[in-house]
Order: sequence, then C-alpha cells, then structure tokens
Amino acid sequence: MKEHTTGGLNSKDADGAAWEAGWGALSGASKWGAVFMGLGGVGYAMSPIYRGLTIQFKVFLQMSGMIMGAGLEADHRIREFEAKIRMQKRIMRDRAVWERYEQEYEHLPAQEKPT
Repeated sequence: MKEHTTGGLNSKDADGAAWEAGWGALSGASKWGAVFMGLGGVGYAMSPIYRGLTIQFKVFLQMSGMIMGAGLEADHRIREFEAKIRMQKRIMRDRAVWERYEQEYEHLPAQEKPT
C-alpha cells in the first residue's frame, strides 16, 4: 500500500513533529506555570491591588502564563525537530552521493584511476 504524503513531511516525520510539539507544550506550560505561580505568590504577599483581584482574574493571569509558555516551548521544540530532520536528510543525500562516487571509482579501469 502506497503511503500518501503531502508537502515536505511524510507521516512518520509529521507524527514525530506532533509528539515533539506536544511534549514541548506540556513542559513549557509546566515551567511557565510555576513561574507565574511564584509571581502570583509574590504579588499576593506584596501587593494589595493583586490581593483585591477576583479569583477569576487571577486564574486568567495564571492560565495566560501557561499558554504563553506552552506556545514558546512548542515552537522551540518544533524548530529543533525541523533542524534535526533537515540534517538527517542532508546526511542521507551526501551518503548517497558518496556511495555513487565510490561505485564509479571502483568501475574505472586501472589506468584511469588517479594515484
């Protein structure tokens, strides 16, 4: 059965990119959520304005930080994944060119081979 591909990624690469983005979003949301939780604690301890905010708005601020972190980390991981895939494809192309060169060199008559 022929695998259907569109664009530059086959399904294996697209699946890998999706997993990488998912893990990046999860880790980014966790990291930035912890940062915003700490900032919320500092705000609660030091600011009467922050203490006066409604719980809904405090949750909104916390979620905003987590969403921002998820987006940033997912984007970072996708860029790293794309660079890794490009490098692997470049290595495969270079390896194929080198193997073709070796095959041509092996088939040259002895008098034509450089020393």
